[in-house]
This record gives sequence, C-alpha cells and structure tokens, in this order.
Amino acid sequence: MPKTAVIIVTYNAMKWAERCFSSLRHSSVPLDCIVVDNGSTDGSQDFITENYPEVSFIQSPENLGFGKANNIGIEKAYKNGADFFYLMNQDAWLFEDSMQKLLDVFENHPKQEEIGILSPMHLDGSEKYLDIFFERYLARNTSNNRFLSDIFNSSVKDFYEADFVNAAHWLLPKNTINEIGGFNPYFFHYSEDYEYVQRITFFRKKIIICPGSLVVHDGKQDFNKTAQINAKRVQREQRFLNPAISFSKSILKQEFLPDIIKQLLTLKFSSAYKTWKEYQYQSSKYDEIVSSKEILKNKGASFLNIK
Repeated sequence: MPKTAVIIVTYNAMKWAERCFSSLRHSSVPLDCIVVDNGSTDGSQDFITENYPEVSFIQSPENLGFGKANNIGIEKAYKNGADFFYLMNQDAWLFEDSMQKLLDVFENHPKQEEIGILSPMHLDGSEKYLDIFFERYLARNTSNNRFLSDIFNSSVKDFYEADFVNAAHWLLPKNTINEIGGFNPYFFHYSEDYEYVQRITFFRKKIIICPGSLVVHDGKQDFNKTAQINAKRVQREQRFLNPAISFSKSILKQEFLPDIIKQLLTLKFSSAYKTWKEYQYQSSKYDEIVSSKEILKNKGASFLNIK
C-alpha cells in the first residue's frame, strides 16, 4: 500500500481539532499526519499532542503563513518516504473511505503521469451541501466536462478535470512534488494555491476531481469573505508570476503609466496618486518576482529542501 502523509497547518484550530484529527484516525487508509503550527494561542497545541500522540507535531516559532508552513510539512513527509501528500485545512475532516476512493481513482487513471492534483468533493460544515466555493469551481467547468449534466442523468464518471480547486483538500502524488515542488513563499497567506495551479497548468498536468470521494471543509459560506483591500494587487502579482506569461520592466510600465496619464488628464489626481503608489510598490518587488519566476519555469522541487 502506498504511504500517504497528511499535512495540516494550524493556527488556533481548537474549534475543529477533535473532528479533524479523529477523522484521520478512523480513515480506512493508514495516514501519517504532520502538523505545522503557526503560533496558536488557544491551547490547541497541547490538545493535539496529548490526544493524538500519533501526530508528528512541529511548532513554528513564528507565523510562517500558509505556504511556507506547508512546505515544512511536505519536506518532512518526503524525507519519511511518502508516496502521496494530502494537504488539508484545519477546518476540515474526512470520512472513513475518503482517502481510499481518491487513491482508487489514481490507481485506475489511464495517464497517472499527467495528474497534478486529486481533489475530493468538498461539502460544507453541515455535511449536507457542497461548499459554495467548490460548487462554483465545478460550475465554471461544465462547458468542458459536463459534470452537472452527468449528475442530472445519473451517469457520473469516476473523475473529471477542472481548471482550479482550492487547497483545503489536495492530494498530491509524489511526481507532482518532484516536478512542481512546494508553495511559492512570495505569498504569505491567500493566493498560494492559485499560483501553484498556474504551475500545474504550465507543466501540462491536470487537476482531477473525484465525485466518489466526499470530505468536509467547514469554511465560511460567503463569497465576500475573500474580498481583500489589495485583491487587485494580488491578482496582478499572480499574473506577473505566471511562468506562461512574459514579464519585464517595460511590461510593468505599460501596466500602470497609461492609466496614470489618463487619470491626470481627467483631473483625477487622487486616483493617479494611488496608481503611482501601486506602480512604485510593484517596481520594488520586480527583482523578487523575476527571481521567483526563474525558479518556477524550471521543472523540479521548487521551494523545497528534499535532497
């Protein structure tokens, strides 16, 4: 049987700890669990280590963010000989057969080497409905995979392809770690999974959704929860980091300077100032983006120390 490691990054996880870790304990597939704690203050560290001694617990001295902390867990799992790496949010849990059904899809897939990410079906905390974000990912892919039509006709297939699914529940085969690597430390929290999927696509790997495998993600069911003051900035940085898209100082100027000139000519001085400040910020990040982009374009275990 392949060795499967579950990596969970925690930060004040007490609300979900019992359901989360008990579900791993009752999985029909034996699971090695690695927790990287980002400096919790709610006592969840003691609760986890005392009640789930099978968990390999790593205490970070500071909040590393989602990506860096996951990379630490992935490195440990890799060195422990894992064949599969299951990234799971702290506000999530499995059912007894969730992992087995994911592994079955991988085992029976005709082109295993093309699989980048395997995803189960995400239910919300009620366990009655699909998570609204996951449902949106499915809906925007229906023109290609006809998943909803297959449900309507009671002819659901074993797996479907999608262009994105968030990292609340990701099963990564070892090949993905070897060829894509870990999360880009450029992002502290949010957007790490979008940037990772860009690399999955760049290297022509696929995201596979497995309808037979159900899991729970007890996240807030509100599309507005992801609204950020700097949402446009993050989206722009994702685009700049995309290995499939060219990036240079001239492109950076074209991104901002025409808008600044237009805003000045129309006497929108406040908008022009904000755009100029954003241009200055992105210019200050230019070298970091270019350096990171060079790493991303090369196949290998990017951002991981697994040699």
